[in-house]
Amino acid sequence: MFTLAEVASLSDIQPTYRILKPWWDVFMDYLAVVMLMVAIFAGTMQLTKDQVVCLPVLQSTVNSKVQPDTAGKADFSTVETTTGQEEASMRTVSFGSAPTVTPDILLSRATSSQYQPTESNQELKKEQKDSSGRKTNLDFQQYVFINQMCYHLALPWYSKYFPYLVLIHTIILIVSSNFWFKYPKTCSKIEHFVSILGKCFESPWTTKALSETACEDSEENKQRLTGAQSLPKYVSTSSDEGSPSASTPMITKSGFKFSADKPMIEIPSVTILDKKDGEQAKALFEKVRKFRAHVEDSDLIYKLYVGQTVIKTVKFIFILCYTANFVNTISFEHICNPKVEHLIGYTQFECTHNMAYMLKKLLISYISLICVYGFICLYTLFWLFRIPLKEYSFEKVREESSFSDIPDVKNDFAFLLHMVDQYDQLYSKRFGVFLSEVSENKLRGISLNHEWTYEKLRQHVSRNAQDKQELHLFMLSGVPDAVFDLTDLDVLKLELIPEAKITAKISQMTNLQELHLYHCPAKVEQTAFSFLRDHLRCLHVKFTDVAEIPAWVYLLKTLRELYLIGNLNSENNKMIGLESLRELRHLKILHVKSNLTKIPPNITDVAPHLTKLVIHNDGTKLVVLNSLKKMTNVAELELQNCELERIPHAIFSLSNLQELDLKSNSIRTIEEIISFQHLKRLTCLKLWHNKIVSIPSSITHIKNLESLYLSNNKLETLPAAVFSLQKLRCLDVSYNSIAVIPVEIGLLQNLQHFHITGNKVDVLPKQLFKCVKLRTLSLGQNCITSIPDKVSQLLQLTYLELKGNCLDRLPATLGQCQLLRKSGLIVEDHLFDTLPSEVKEVLNQDTGIPFANGI
Repeated sequence: MFTLAEVASLSDIQPTYRILKPWWDVFMDYLAVVMLMVAIFAGTMQLTKDQVVCLPVLQSTVNSKVQPDTAGKADFSTVETTTGQEEASMRTVSFGSAPTVTPDILLSRATSSQYQPTESNQELKKEQKDSSGRKTNLDFQQYVFINQMCYHLALPWYSKYFPYLVLIHTIILIVSSNFWFKYPKTCSKIEHFVSILGKCFESPWTTKALSETACEDSEENKQRLTGAQSLPKYVSTSSDEGSPSASTPMITKSGFKFSADKPMIEIPSVTILDKKDGEQAKALFEKVRKFRAHVEDSDLIYKLYVGQTVIKTVKFIFILCYTANFVNTISFEHICNPKVEHLIGYTQFECTHNMAYMLKKLLISYISLICVYGFICLYTLFWLFRIPLKEYSFEKVREESSFSDIPDVKNDFAFLLHMVDQYDQLYSKRFGVFLSEVSENKLRGISLNHEWTYEKLRQHVSRNAQDKQELHLFMLSGVPDAVFDLTDLDVLKLELIPEAKITAKISQMTNLQELHLYHCPAKVEQTAFSFLRDHLRCLHVKFTDVAEIPAWVYLLKTLRELYLIGNLNSENNKMIGLESLRELRHLKILHVKSNLTKIPPNITDVAPHLTKLVIHNDGTKLVVLNSLKKMTNVAELELQNCELERIPHAIFSLSNLQELDLKSNSIRTIEEIISFQHLKRLTCLKLWHNKIVSIPSSITHIKNLESLYLSNNKLETLPAAVFSLQKLRCLDVSYNSIAVIPVEIGLLQNLQHFHITGNKVDVLPKQLFKCVKLRTLSLGQNCITSIPDKVSQLLQLTYLELKGNCLDRLPATLGQCQLLRKSGLIVEDHLFDTLPSEVKEVLNQDTGIPFANGI
């Protein structure tokens, strides 16, 4: 028996999975219940009323052989001589009036025949006329005995076990129908799916997303909005609202498109999303993403459902086949041959089964139910193999909506959605909202605006090295709307914001001239693009693949500085423009940090007006440099870490070149430096971090050179030719192997910065202190043993590095260096203590005020 608690629990479980039970499963469940009722009804009747009633078949040949008992007991086999006609009439009466014959009457007849054996034929005929049938001479116990015996011998097994077979078959069918809900490897996925689907269906975000999209994509409602009511422009917290203008071709709006059936007055009621609801919706997006990744990799649920349907079909065929053979065995009449003649006196009995009629009707009903059940199973198999259930396409949803990014799903995920569609297709449509990245981005935008308010953004604004107001946003889900209210912002940095969207509100930021997009393929609206095109001066783009560079970058006609940092290997060199740089008519500075093997041809589109070109490679050898010849107006050229072994000849054609930086290459010799005499405007030459072992005397031909950087090379000497460059103001030979500073250094009367840190110098020539314009003197990490007193002649000295030498004291004349302060004196503490107290006081004056070193 089932307890009430168990039945109640079953009723609670059923609604949970109802969305995964199509109509045929529900119908088969009802059929199973009816079959179960048939089994219970038949079993109950069989337990209470099932029995057989048997009467002996009287034969003259049998009766004539039976002798009366001489022991004085009742004679149960009296000799009767009957004609064939009488036997026939007796059998007819016995079958026709079987229900009226009782053992008492038969016993009385047998007794009378025993004690009145000499009655006349007349009296016998009279008695036969008074009572129908023939005497059997059996008592009650013998009837009970033969009835029970013939119940097992004569009655077919199917008549006795039919209710139990129906019960067993029905239970098997019920288990087969619900096995996929209980199998350990599928039930957890199904439970998870049902719970997620229910939450997605009932989520406030689902309603909001559908409602907002319907309003967005309805032109009629837009007209109602502009004509009938005036809403505040930036009331909504949604990142997609507040700008009714059309987007540029670079932006694709996504969302559901429905006909304008609802009035626009409903917009305010759906644009506000509770923070708690927003967090729940974000959690649902994450759950859907993880569930999809977990379920789409297998088709176990589909195979299990197909398997149990096949089992039910095979079961139906089996039941139908063997039941058809036994349906005729359920009969009202049966012949019984118990072989107990020595106890009863008769060899054959005719029996009636009083449940035969009812069982046959129930069996016919059961066969009818099984047939219906089987046809439904066949239809299910037809449905399972007719369409590809391992694939589910949201094509119809995409056609009806603008959520064009809803992906198609496969395997078990697809099969579950197909099953849900049999219940209600609205579930899948609403579930598709949580598969759309556009929908997720809208939700992130709302949550983002809740979190990043104007006040919080104002707290993150800082001053950079150029004393400009700068805001750096890192790893957000989008660009908060409040950013565009910071009208005094000069620099905006957006880093790792994959769904950044720049709306028309950026036109309020009139001071914005510099924009950084680090791994942030930002999309812009048309109005925003127009503003950026007219106002943006500097743009930094950092990317992993060149395709991440926004297409609108190449259309910023007033852009002056462009910084591209990312992967531009040999296959993608042509992609630097993906779009041509020809439209960047005012571009002056182009900075490319990548892995180029040649200078991209598209750079030549901006060559006529480009003044600065910087190429920072990651160690990839830059081979083809012929494009440099076309950049006749370039004044600054940097080719860093390009594995150059010699100075490229293409550089000698740049007549307007003023600064050349070949840092971090593999240059060993610079004999080509003689060709620099044609570069009349060259003032700065940076050959640092190379492998140069000597400086050729031809360097004297670079008459206008003012800065020479040769640090981190392999120089051992400084030739006198270097000191013939009278305009030289900065000389950096740090970190070489130079042991002697030539006395010719005194010829550099305009020298202001001299760096020789990290060499092998042990003596400072007195001529060094004739360079009275020196402001920076770096002598650290050498072998210097003393500092001459003539250091006092350097009246403009603001920075002196002496740390890492072999000094035992400092000259007291340091106090005469009027601009030198302790903060500009880089020396060990114990050496500083050797100075007289009055000198220390002079050096410690105004220590809190930054010194002007002029570097």
